[in-house]
Amino acid sequence: MGWGTRVSVLAEQIAGAGGADAANSRAKRLFDVVTATTLILLLLPTLLLIAAAIFLESGGPVLFRQVRGGLNGRLFTIYKFRTMRVDCGEGWTRRDDDRITPLGGFLRRTSLDELPQLLNVVLGDMSLVGPRPHAAAMDDEYRAQIATYDARLRTRPGITGLAQVSDLRGSIGALDEMHRRLAADVEYIDSWSLWLDVKILVRTVPHLLFSGNSY
Repeated sequence: MGWGTRVSVLAEQIAGAGGADAANSRAKRLFDVVTATTLILLLLPTLLLIAAAIFLESGGPVLFRQVRGGLNGRLFTIYKFRTMRVDCGEGWTRRDDDRITPLGGFLRRTSLDELPQLLNVVLGDMSLVGPRPHAAAMDDEYRAQIATYDARLRTRPGITGLAQVSDLRGSIGALDEMHRRLAADVEYIDSWSLWLDVKILVRTVPHLLFSGNSY
């Protein structure tokens, strides 16, 4: 999708249609666009510094791209700072993964590797707050095991969410862990308000600093 089309779609998303649900959707989208754009501008020096550090450490691409499931299951390309070696290949990340670079480990522990997703928010693929997007293969895997799994796809995925600030983040082991995440995602969607988004965003920063689930 070209930038001209992206701008047109963004205008339509903010303009929206009538009705309470549409008004809520417009309010959330406007909040996302304004906040994400402001953060990109404020954090631009930090973003450039991280990008330069990644390139100096290991060369190769600065950004990691992966196809993930979004609103209503629509696939999109998510952006993150690259935290693994260029030649590491595919596969789930595990604790003490030797594919992660020293700088990548720091970026993951602090979740600074997620900052490029602000661009995904501006583009309309994601929201600041919502269910975390999973890799397309993971969506297929859990959709086959949990009948209500797609309920979490009723809204745009988020950079952070209720599950993340409730210590439901990191790798997924037993199936009941996904059930707990799904319950938190559905609770968020069913009780959504702008004030809830603000509260989750405020809780996110200290949670990232003191949580040990990122690796």
